[in-house]
Amino acid sequence: MKTKYMKLKGSKNLRLRLLLSTLSSTPVLIEDIRADDMLPGLRSHEVSLLRLMEKICDDCVVEINETGTKLKYKPGIVMGGKQLVHDCGLSRSVGYFLEPLLVLGLFGKKPLSIRLKGITNDAKDPSVDTFRSTTLPMLKWFGVPSEELQLKIESRGVPPNGGGEVVLSVPIVHTSLTAVNWIDEGMVKRIRGVSFSTRVSVQFEKRMIQSARGIFNLLLPDVHIFTDHKAGQQAGNSPGYGISLVAETTSGCFISADTAVSYGQREETGELEDEENKDLAPPEDVGEQTASVLLEEIEQGGVVDSTHQGLLFLLCALCPQDVSKIRVGRLSPYGIETLRLIRDFLAVKFDIKPDPSTGTVILKCIGCGLKNLSRKIS
Repeated sequence: MKTKYMKLKGSKNLRLRLLLSTLSSTPVLIEDIRADDMLPGLRSHEVSLLRLMEKICDDCVVEINETGTKLKYKPGIVMGGKQLVHDCGLSRSVGYFLEPLLVLGLFGKKPLSIRLKGITNDAKDPSVDTFRSTTLPMLKWFGVPSEELQLKIESRGVPPNGGGEVVLSVPIVHTSLTAVNWIDEGMVKRIRGVSFSTRVSVQFEKRMIQSARGIFNLLLPDVHIFTDHKAGQQAGNSPGYGISLVAETTSGCFISADTAVSYGQREETGELEDEENKDLAPPEDVGEQTASVLLEEIEQGGVVDSTHQGLLFLLCALCPQDVSKIRVGRLSPYGIETLRLIRDFLAVKFDIKPDPSTGTVILKCIGCGLKNLSRKIS
């Protein structure tokens, strides 16, 4: 039987396209991937993502042409499995790979346990701390058992040389997720966070925390930021430091912001950014900026922050054929792209209503009713 491919163009949102293609079992053909660039074709982290898909799926077929500008992807069955290992490379952090793994793991045949190696904290992707404190609790709203859902940070790694390791465990959902009615964002009751430093003095963390607390303590008393100073093997291969902050609200929502500071990441073009002689941002500024970003996220309203909108919409679309209702702040560009791709792959349309009194947006949808068909039926 001839396979019918869904045709797409461009390099945008490759991660999301592959994820939706796998969940909906739709083979995709993507053309013109950076065809006009100096360096055409797929980047190393995108190829790494395809290899990762091959690891956790059975019978998935990936074909890339010589220049890497054309990709054929035929999804297989998500198998899950224990003791898997994947090296994420050094062009993107582990955070880039965690989100698709999390969603695919839920619909696998067996629970997933995988060790990811590479960069754990950088300024581009959500850090592993944020993932642990914010992304994982979000899933329990959808009926995922939180005991088996965990992320263990074994060692940290920052750009340019990485060296971090984390272990992700994801349980399978036995039939399907549960639809949510999640529109109460509550008031912020406490702020938690974790700062880290690798191969630099522990004083950097104290200074970051002090400046972040300086902002929060004017607003609420319950602020606690933990330090996580790594030394030796656990510190990875490059010096750096950063902070991840989370605001917890009275209704159990988590809003987060994070950043990390280190020397330049190897750009795909091969040359290191000219940063060796550049001083890193002082820790005071890092603490202050991250605290300000968190306050902006809280001000926008909504039950998740802007980086988690895409994942929230996706989980709602995968729910059973029941109404899910959620509230977010301003729609982020990535959130909008996600809504479009969900419409194309899963044929789920969201009803979007602005709520002028709070400046937020309320979205409703009827899920596509994705069931976990690959699990063993005992």
